[in-house]
Amino acid sequence: MEFCTLFLLISCLSWSLFVLCDSQLQTSQSQVLLQLKKHLEYPKQLEIWYDRKTEFCSLPPSANLNITCEFNSVTELNIMGDKPATKVSDFAGFPIPNKTLSHSFSMDSFVTTLSRLSSLKTLSLISLGIWGPLPDKIHRLSSLEYLDLSSNFLFGSIPPKMFTLLKLQTFVLDDNVFNDTVPSWLNSLPNLTTLRMKKNRLKGPFPSSIEGIKTLVDLDLSSNEISGDLPDLSSLTNLKLLDLRGNKLGSHLPTLPKGLLMVFLNNNSFMGEIPTQYGQLNQLQHIDVSFNMLTGKPPPELFSLPSLAHLNLASNTLKGSLSDNLNCGRNLEFVDISNNRLMGSLPSCLNSETRDNRVIKFSGNCLSIAGHHQHPESYCREFKVHVYKSNNGGKGIGVSVGLIVGIAVLIVLLAIGLLIVCRRYCPRVISEQHLLQKSVPENSTAGLSSEILTNPRHVFESSKSEVQILPSCRSFSLEELKEATNNFDSSAFLGEGSYGKIYKGLLKNGTQVAIRCLPTSKKYSIRNLKLRLDMLAKIRHPHLVCILGHCIEVEQDDHCSINRVFFVLEYIPNGNFRSHLSDNSPGEVLSWPERLAVLICVCKAVHFLHTGVIPGFFHNRLKTTNILINEHRLAKLGDYGLSIISEETGNYGTKGQEPKSWQMTRLDDDVYSFGLILLESMLGPSVPAKTEATLRGELASLSKQEGRVRLMDPVVLATCSEESITVVISLTNKCICPELWSRPTFDDILWNLQHAAHLQPNISHA
Repeated sequence: MEFCTLFLLISCLSWSLFVLCDSQLQTSQSQVLLQLKKHLEYPKQLEIWYDRKTEFCSLPPSANLNITCEFNSVTELNIMGDKPATKVSDFAGFPIPNKTLSHSFSMDSFVTTLSRLSSLKTLSLISLGIWGPLPDKIHRLSSLEYLDLSSNFLFGSIPPKMFTLLKLQTFVLDDNVFNDTVPSWLNSLPNLTTLRMKKNRLKGPFPSSIEGIKTLVDLDLSSNEISGDLPDLSSLTNLKLLDLRGNKLGSHLPTLPKGLLMVFLNNNSFMGEIPTQYGQLNQLQHIDVSFNMLTGKPPPELFSLPSLAHLNLASNTLKGSLSDNLNCGRNLEFVDISNNRLMGSLPSCLNSETRDNRVIKFSGNCLSIAGHHQHPESYCREFKVHVYKSNNGGKGIGVSVGLIVGIAVLIVLLAIGLLIVCRRYCPRVISEQHLLQKSVPENSTAGLSSEILTNPRHVFESSKSEVQILPSCRSFSLEELKEATNNFDSSAFLGEGSYGKIYKGLLKNGTQVAIRCLPTSKKYSIRNLKLRLDMLAKIRHPHLVCILGHCIEVEQDDHCSINRVFFVLEYIPNGNFRSHLSDNSPGEVLSWPERLAVLICVCKAVHFLHTGVIPGFFHNRLKTTNILINEHRLAKLGDYGLSIISEETGNYGTKGQEPKSWQMTRLDDDVYSFGLILLESMLGPSVPAKTEATLRGELASLSKQEGRVRLMDPVVLATCSEESITVVISLTNKCICPELWSRPTFDDILWNLQHAAHLQPNISHA
């Protein structure tokens, strides 16, 4: 007895400990939930998410909010908002007041944060007003079994990388604005049972790959713009619901699986006769093929199906007469054969007077029934004659079509000839205009194209970052620059880097500037180069060195060849980032919180260059010497975007200030370059001189405390928290990973750095 009591006590205690552990969420996951609340602009449904101390896993479930946790991680997240996506016919990707989230919402950032809940099995985000394209990175939620994003304002295409969600069983995207084709990779989801994408703007053909989803039970693609033929669907042996109503499907009705319960194929353009195979679907309960162009006589077996309750054949061109001996199934409750071309008498089983519990609609035919809005038989016979004459008139139609096609071909040939002439005699003008067709307008103070300002897919980042008011760019004369630098005197010389020499200058109005002399470029005309310079010079962001103007010096002989190109830059007085990373450096050494603040500033700048302007600026050759620190200790990135005007990729090693190393061959990838900056910010300025093998070995050593003590800069060790530095070490590993596809985006990098900043006390956020 005592043994049983002891065993029961131990069991209860173990269960209590299990429940306690299971209900306590990891700190990082609590932080993610609070960031999701911020992304969703603090909806009232999430008011009970107060702070990190909230016991998220213990919150009582409701109709609008439910969280389930297992092993200290969120496995189920269901949020129902109050912003239903009522159909807006002119929705073009812009946020709508009181219906969607605001301009500042970023679907990409939202999914990046969401992907941190890596144990999620169930995700339901309904009527929350989220808008924008669904990012590819949704595939990172690799444990998902149930995904419902219905009743929002998501548009564009369905991300192809979602084919890797091998555990997905339910996939619901109803009531959105997806306007690409139905994905062809859906048969790659081996466990998919429910696929619903109704009320979108999906177009193109019905993907034949759906035939391969043997597990499919429910398929709803209704109210879209899907066109073409339907394949044979008889292989979908588990299918119970098929809803394709309200599309543009044509040709003949498909063969259906025998286990089907409900079929909706109405409001399409199906032609031909109803397949006799439909009379063998003994489990069928509901079928609607109304509002098509079906012809012939309905199969009598269809009416006698044992399980059928609802049969709608209305508004087609069905003809002939129904047999007087027609049998109706015992469960048949509703039949609509109205608005066809049926003649003769109405079978007794379809006579509502004999069956009180059965609704029969048959108006708009030519049935021999007094009243009931029937047409005379001549109406249905004339229809037959009309169809016959139309078929015989095909030869005349063919002649007309041939004439139209001939004229169209002639117009196309003339257009091609005109295009060849234009390309032969005006190549330079066309190429230059094409190159900069998205260039920045002169009156844009933010320096972004009008397309960016109107297209929500390119968020106006600088409006979210308190952009500084700086003078607009202008052209400078060579005389002005000579005067500002005392004729480029050696006393004004600041140094030489990747893109030429740089001098300190003083303009007439007293403004201090930096003047960079770029290597001569031979591959652009003066006009083309000026347009490129203008485009680059008008970019404005708080963490980019401002380009105030430029100067193009031409050869005196022909006035057509370019001699030198100068950039006039905002002067940043406090040195570069590398000069603040060591006691042996000339600048004041930055603590770890201050270094994190610099890294966040630079990350925002690069993220803006990649996503905030059209076209984006990549291959920015990021280095700690290109990151400048101003008098307020704010970081600004310099030498960005110069690849669009340079002749070569740069001449590292000039004057020994930029040592050639293995990194230079990989600096075209900004993520990789930023990984080296992260490494240098932890280990100090010796990083560029080391080999790749050495750096990878040192980075591996940082996973252990003894390696950190041995390798890390002493200032970093003394001022960092263990949690913060661990996040950055993990991020660095991802950035310099040899596989390009596995490297993070700058959105991911920014999230991780901000997370590291939250884990680091006493940080001044950028």
